[in-house]
Amino acid sequence: MKNNTLCRLLIIMTCLLASSGCAHVRHAVPENLVGKAVVVGMPDLRYYAYKADSPYMRKSLADSFKEEGESDYMVNGVKTYPALIIGGGVSNSAYGIGLLSGWAKEGSRPVFKIVTGYSSGSLLAVAVFSGKEYEERLADLFTSISTKDVVRQKGIFSILFGDSVNSSSLFAKKIDDIMDEDLMAKIAKEHAKGRRLYVGTSDLDAQQFVIWDMGALASIGGPNSVKMFRKIILASCSYPVMLPPVYFQVEAGGRRYDEMHADGGVMGGIFYINPLFEGVGFRTQLYILNCCYMSPHAKQVEDNLTAITSRLIETATASKMSGDTYNIYAFAKEKGWDYNLAYIPEDFKPGQKEMFDKDEMKRLFKRGYDDAVEGYKWHKAPPGLEAWETAHQGLYEK
Repeated sequence: MKNNTLCRLLIIMTCLLASSGCAHVRHAVPENLVGKAVVVGMPDLRYYAYKADSPYMRKSLADSFKEEGESDYMVNGVKTYPALIIGGGVSNSAYGIGLLSGWAKEGSRPVFKIVTGYSSGSLLAVAVFSGKEYEERLADLFTSISTKDVVRQKGIFSILFGDSVNSSSLFAKKIDDIMDEDLMAKIAKEHAKGRRLYVGTSDLDAQQFVIWDMGALASIGGPNSVKMFRKIILASCSYPVMLPPVYFQVEAGGRRYDEMHADGGVMGGIFYINPLFEGVGFRTQLYILNCCYMSPHAKQVEDNLTAITSRLIETATASKMSGDTYNIYAFAKEKGWDYNLAYIPEDFKPGQKEMFDKDEMKRLFKRGYDDAVEGYKWHKAPPGLEAWETAHQGLYEK
């Protein structure tokens, strides 16, 4: 009797383990074809940031100047192109959308020639690029949700033998609700005016940052375009372990494979623009919105996997953002660009009680909105360098 019971338990355990661990059979791109694969049915939409040159992306950027109006981006008789880089921040992105909304209300926010984003910053980038209606919808999202609305923890066997702690189904539904064909039409319209929208993901197989031309994708139109758009945004926001990776069907060498993509923040703290802008000579006002703290802040972390992982992501993201902020600062100064940086003020003390704390997100949104309406003083250098920059103003000017 005992042997029969043990046998049944072993059979059940085997079935559970098999169903948890073999949900996706990989057909990964071979190492010698990495970077050469194209998305099935949709070529020329992306490029790998490590490549020094991408003919498609170069042509797309060159075409953007031909498509813009003659008087667009004119400042004191000189074409000056505002570019916005938005970093991730999970629930802290409430500060980012608050600042952007308040900046629009204050009236000095420019129409950005180029908007980039990854992770939760990809959601903000899409909204800013698309217009007021979608900014308001995103502001409502970031001030009304709680953890249970976007994250559903998996069962123990799926966690132990699967690909993530949580399911992304609830979050994917939120993306689907916002990103519809009407949004695609608005993005395509802005793309036709010469503006460009880029979103970043991490190809975990290739260990590379991938830049997607979302305006070009929206311009294709149709249900497949919407589906792919949503998929890229989901991938960009899917931090490994917390959410499952997203797979893209690709073609290379006459065969089909799949690529495993995750949050763009895996590869860097700020959208990797250097290869995109290398060699270009236009005058740029560069705005960097870091939806995080740029200085350490103490917090009592609960003794459970979710809380520890959340704190790990928060800490790693802030650390990478800090390093990449200095990197882009040096890049901008070398080119003689106007550098502007925003982040959550050090005097704002966090009171987050869960991953997505509705009350805390409302508080963050209000602080960002109020900061901008009152005239946000953009930082002209990363923390620690700002005083030096002020004292040596003009040193790098050409």
